[in-house]
Amino acid sequence: MPVLSEHEWYKAELEQIEVFAPLVPADRVWVETLGRHEDLGNLHGDGSGLVSLDGPPTRYPIAVGLAVRITGQRLVHLIDGVERRDMRGVTERYISDAGAACVHVATEVEWYRWTWTGKPPKTLELQVDAIWLE
Repeated sequence: MPVLSEHEWYKAELEQIEVFAPLVPADRVWVETLGRHEDLGNLHGDGSGLVSLDGPPTRYPIAVGLAVRITGQRLVHLIDGVERRDMRGVTERYISDAGAACVHVATEVEWYRWTWTGKPPKTLELQVDAIWLE
């Protein structure tokens, strides 16, 4: 199965170029699934928080206000029960001029473009109470 890193996929899509995708045996490829916050207590079935080595662990959403670091992390913006994904944190938490705890975010396309061009991404300021680490 041909496998590309996210970085290479975004670059190929934006620049409309062909890239080499190495072949990886299908039994070594795992598809990322979204975890549900309700399942946090059942990571290993016994509440220990241990994971199985038979596959990648499920990543559960973490409120940005509780996160240790935000820059570079995938974020989900939740508005009226609707999730907006495809975002990366560009800054850590800070207090805005309005006095709210905020972070600057960019779309993943802008984030990856920044990595290969050096041009800072267009960002959006969001309050941390509506953002989760994916």
